[in-house]
Amino acid sequence: MVADALVYHPTVSHYLKFVATTTGRDKVLRLVQYFARFYAWYLLRTNATRAEIAPYEGIKKAFAQARKLLRVGKNVEHVRAAAVAFDSLSSSSKGADPVLKYAALGRQLGYAGYLSADMLTVPTTLNIRKWDGAPRAAREAARFWIVGLSCSVVAQVYTLYQLRQREAKVDKKEGEGVVEAKKIAIERYASQLQLLSDLCDLTIPTSALGWTNFDDGFVGLAGSVSSLIGLVNQWKKTA
Repeated sequence: MVADALVYHPTVSHYLKFVATTTGRDKVLRLVQYFARFYAWYLLRTNATRAEIAPYEGIKKAFAQARKLLRVGKNVEHVRAAAVAFDSLSSSSKGADPVLKYAALGRQLGYAGYLSADMLTVPTTLNIRKWDGAPRAAREAARFWIVGLSCSVVAQVYTLYQLRQREAKVDKKEGEGVVEAKKIAIERYASQLQLLSDLCDLTIPTSALGWTNFDDGFVGLAGSVSSLIGLVNQWKKTA
């Protein structure tokens, strides 16, 4: 009876839905990968032996390769999303802000470029076939990722500004005003969380390109935070 209660528990059903999605599995792998990166740096700074650090270095490398394989072909999704975003620029849909439309287009084009360039590095990364252009493709992928993340940051900052403008017009003494204030609070929290995630992710490609001097510990910790945010969001989507 206890076994049946555990097997048919709603949480187990939710977990199965979560791991059935590629995004769900990727978020878990990403969290472990960046935490391993942070912990390997921590062990190095605390004078741990190479034998103690090696397992976490191995996890970091193996999970990075696994995630790279999971991303193959995902660029098509963002190319299509960019086409939809471009079409929306010429549409007369009400309530759609031009700033958010252009930010969405830039974000999708950035991610499409990032995933396309990243896909070119797969054979070299997996030691299938060496290609001299792989390092350059990796750098271009990082640049495209920065473009996508920057557009997302602009969208979130602008959204927070709009929410503040809306909130100033709300009369919290009325019933409808109280409901509207609660809706704004929920939207603001979601936007702030996404902004935090984007800012954390920006440390990864900027460090890879040498634009910033963040060490592996900071990048690993920032990547862990953004991964956890993404994991929680994906968990909620599969509820």
